[in-house]
Amino acid sequence: EIMQAFWHIELVQVKAIQHLASFVRDKSAFPYLLMVTELIAFAMKIHVDSLKVQVDSCSLLLEILNPALEQDVMMALDENMISSLLATVRKHSESEELLSLVYTLLMMLSAREVVAENLWELGVIPDLLSILRCFIHNENICLPCCGVLWSLAVSETNIDRALLASAVPVVFEVLQEHIQNGAIAESACSALWALSLQGCLTENEYEPTTALVLDALRMNPGRPVLVKNACLALASLLRLSETAALRLTMDSEGNGINLIKDAYCLHFDDPEAVENICILVNEMVQYEDVVLDMLSQKMEELLFEIKCRFPSS
Repeated sequence: EIMQAFWHIELVQVKAIQHLASFVRDKSAFPYLLMVTELIAFAMKIHVDSLKVQVDSCSLLLEILNPALEQDVMMALDENMISSLLATVRKHSESEELLSLVYTLLMMLSAREVVAENLWELGVIPDLLSILRCFIHNENICLPCCGVLWSLAVSETNIDRALLASAVPVVFEVLQEHIQNGAIAESACSALWALSLQGCLTENEYEPTTALVLDALRMNPGRPVLVKNACLALASLLRLSETAALRLTMDSEGNGINLIKDAYCLHFDDPEAVENICILVNEMVQYEDVVLDMLSQKMEELLFEIKCRFPSS
């Protein structure tokens, strides 16, 4: 009521948001916090010039959203809230703290098809790519931005492939910059996978992207999510180009087939990781030269082991 009575007084909105934030640890208050998300978004819209209002509001929305997703609780997420977040990005494009908060929110929300559709309609990609280029060294910005790109690329809405294609070199640069950061490498590999599925890569991008994804796999072998994402990205690249397949077998840092075998040895007890390795292998055997390399590396022994280990799958 206080927020609604004094919409245009910035200090009142700041104090009200801070007071609401004091209840986030109180489970009994959670249903009521869910009811004020639209009020928070409206305060952000009215006080878009106030960095303090924006940071505190986004922090509170994250505190509400995390448990809401864990409990599979629906939040009020209309187009007004999404447009408020994008307006914040455009107004405060220099604040790395705020950008990290906003894109983390958008990453979490964009998994819902209706939100992904709103983001497409509101033109999120040019701003997102501009932010990535400006803050390529900021891990807290790169990770959620790649997550948003993945959601947009796999969205069922009418997508703009030309616009998505412009994201490929940017995501490539993100992965190059943060290849030793497992979490970002996972997110970037998933984005590259989705972009390749949409046919957004050019012929000249197949080989270097394959090499880079192999490097990510080599540097982060113990991360099961990265193994899954990297195998799917590689499978998609091989489906598109024999050049990618040959790059895998003639990797400058060592044969990619051995890398795949090593990934299986580390994650043989993870059915999804093994399944994605098999998806990749299925694309590899489409090329005669690759099959010859696979035979020389005794790949059939690994496949026999997988078949024995998962007889009913």
